[in-house]
Amino acid sequence: MATDSSHSPTSPSTRSTIEEHPDIMSLRDRYAAVSDKPMAGLIEGLCLLTGLYLAISPWVVGFTGLTSLRVTNLVVGIALAVLAMGFGSVLERTHGLGWVAIAIGAWTIAAPWAVSGHADIHKAIVNNAIVGGVAILLGLATMGLGLMKRRVRR
Repeated sequence: MATDSSHSPTSPSTRSTIEEHPDIMSLRDRYAAVSDKPMAGLIEGLCLLTGLYLAISPWVVGFTGLTSLRVTNLVVGIALAVLAMGFGSVLERTHGLGWVAIAIGAWTIAAPWAVSGHADIHKAIVNNAIVGGVAILLGLATMGLGLMKRRVRR
């Protein structure tokens, strides 16, 4: 039995990192190829714009008397915009977070009732329903980007 560290199973020369695994490298290459497509840029840009609009929508639409809904839309909109920036910069690492955009969209739809308790302002409900629906669709599209296969040229 050898006593020097060169034969140790944990020595750097015999240990490989998970980042060097062929399957991981293949997946990263696939997501990098998908993120270079124009459709990915369109989805990421729309997700960013949706988040920014959600953040400013209480002032654009005019949510009067709904301070808690204003704060909720601001915070959730900023979160969606930051998530979209992640999609745009490193899709190969954030593609699995599309469900977060779906959750944000679902919360946006439910927020007028959950936050204010009695959302009796029609424009707040309509605004949040539309923006939430768009966020859900963009989240689904982002998740679908990961499933896109590269076309094989013959």
